[in-house]
Amino acid sequence: MFKKNQEDSESVDHPVGRRGFLRTAGGVLALLVSPVGQAAATRILAIRVWPSEDYTRITLEGAEDLRFSHHIVKNPERLVVDLEGIEFDSIVEHLPGEISDADPFIKLIRAGRNRPGVVRMVVELRKEISPQVFTLKPYAGYGHRLVLDLYPPEQDDPLLAFIEKRSPAEAAAGDAASPERGGSRRQVSREPRRQSRPPVARLITVALDPGHGGEDPGAVGRRGSFEKNVTLSIARRLKAKIDAEPGMRAVLTRDGDYFVPLYQRVRKARRVRADLFVSIHADAYIRPDAHGSSVFVLSERGASSAAARWLAKKENDADLVGGVNLANHDGHLARTLIDLSQTAAINDSMKVGAAVLAEIGGINALHKARVEQAGFAVLKAPDIPSILVETAFISNPDEERRLNDRAYQDTMADAILRGIRGHFDRYPQTSRSKLALAD
Repeated sequence: MFKKNQEDSESVDHPVGRRGFLRTAGGVLALLVSPVGQAAATRILAIRVWPSEDYTRITLEGAEDLRFSHHIVKNPERLVVDLEGIEFDSIVEHLPGEISDADPFIKLIRAGRNRPGVVRMVVELRKEISPQVFTLKPYAGYGHRLVLDLYPPEQDDPLLAFIEKRSPAEAAAGDAASPERGGSRRQVSREPRRQSRPPVARLITVALDPGHGGEDPGAVGRRGSFEKNVTLSIARRLKAKIDAEPGMRAVLTRDGDYFVPLYQRVRKARRVRADLFVSIHADAYIRPDAHGSSVFVLSERGASSAAARWLAKKENDADLVGGVNLANHDGHLARTLIDLSQTAAINDSMKVGAAVLAEIGGINALHKARVEQAGFAVLKAPDIPSILVETAFISNPDEERRLNDRAYQDTMADAILRGIRGHFDRYPQTSRSKLALAD
């Protein structure tokens, strides 16, 4: 028990225990709280922390609507959240006692009784933040959620950061050894690549979008595989391969297990002036025998099949599952996302989609022999050719096994790369990037 400081506006009178802390493979801190013994007070069902370079999300899930207030305390930086009508033990004894060293924003989370009927949670910060705090109604198996998104006061300029990155040859040397960050860099020689690369006047930029993430697991296979993990692994492999190509570079919309709203995925691609947007997914359907790979582009006139319409609705619901602060939407961007007058971009999308589908058909059965169309929100950038690749059905036990196989993931990444490369070889004028490589 530590002494309560009456002058400190974030003080609590009970230390946080270090019991009941779980760490997942994705670096997420999560804990389910037992409902035993709870009566009138609101029960906390789960606490999750999702760190990333862009922002860190803290989610408190309750059995009932959560009443709260929050404020920032300076010197040192802290976020203080007062929770009203919460059972003390249901939160204090099970808050994470440790935070990953990789979390760029949070040092520690602690809590205790502040005054009768109020539990105070204090987030000790590594740096100044600009928090976005909002609630979400129950959806897709989640209860009432209180979401604390911890953003830096000033967002980094992704285009500037992109330009200042290493050359594609250097990036490939650093990343290709292990798309999952586990290989040895000594296996790759940088210098021969740099000497063999021809001069390039234009850089083709590909935005790779691993579907789902964080609060939104995507589809879940019968063996417990999460779509969000499969898509990130394939995207990382594909990024390494694209970065190794002369005159090409890839950027990921997410590079970890955290949630990115659909509109932010499109915004990231547009801010780096991407020449192509590729969203990577793993199908799920109501029938476990559904199988095969697919490629989708945006439709101006409705879905090309009932299955495409069903899939688009499921993918568009990602924002509801992951949780979006609707009050923070940019008006201009919202208009962009519902603008369907994108004929030129859709035509280019159909071309690159056909090229990728042809290559995927060489390594896996195709669910449909043609590029399909539906109203996917993530494909609605009006000025970037955009495709969505459903690599296989994670709801099919045989394909779920293949999706978790590293060799298959690598083969799928190779096929997508061949399709992309073939498209730009045939239609070089579709490259819109003004960036140049400097050797």
